[in-house]
Amino acid sequence: MKTKTILAVVVLLGGAAFAAAQTTHSGHDDGMDHATHVQDQSPRGTILSEPGQGAFAALSEVVRVLEADPDTDWGQVDLAGLRAHLVDMDRLVSDAIVEETALPDGLTAIATGDAETVATLRRMVPAHAAQLAQDDRWTVTAIEVENAVELRVTSNNPAVAARIKGLGFFGLMASQDHHRKHHLMMARGADAHAH
Repeated sequence: MKTKTILAVVVLLGGAAFAAAQTTHSGHDDGMDHATHVQDQSPRGTILSEPGQGAFAALSEVVRVLEADPDTDWGQVDLAGLRAHLVDMDRLVSDAIVEETALPDGLTAIATGDAETVATLRRMVPAHAAQLAQDDRWTVTAIEVENAVELRVTSNNPAVAARIKGLGFFGLMASQDHHRKHHLMMARGADAHAH
C-alpha cells in the first residue's frame, strides 16, 4: 500500500522526482557531483535514480533550483509550507473517499474522509478547480458541503465530456501541468494561487 502511495505522489508531481534524482547532491564529499560519485562507487556503473520518497524528491529538486539561483531571497523561502502542501497531495491521493456520479455532460464527485482529509480537500479542491476553470472547454465548480467537497466538471462538447469522465476526480486533480510551477512559487514564499 505504501508503494502505491509513493508512486501516486510521484505521478502527481509530474516527474519532479526523476528530475531531482538526476541532479541532487547528497551533502557528502563537498564539490563532487553526486551522480558521478554514485556511478564511481558502483562496479557496474549504475546510477541511482531516486533520492528517496516522492515528497523528499520534490523538496530536493526545489532546493537545488533555489541554491542555483543567485536571486533567491532566502528570507522569503518557505520549504515548510511546500512540505505541508506535499503532505496534502499525498493525503488527497491516499485517503480521500470519492463518490463519482456520471452526468450526461461530465461528472460530479463528492470527496470526503477523516477530519484531516476533509481539511486537505477544502484547501486543495477549490484551488485546483480555479486552475481547471482557466480551460474554457469545460465549466468547473467546487463547493464545500458538510464534511466533504463537491467537484463538478461539465462541458457542452461530447468529446470533452468523455474526457472529463475518463479522468475522474483524481485525474482532474492531477491534470494540467502547473504543479511544479506552483511548488516553486510556494518555496519562494509566494501565494501560488493568488494569480
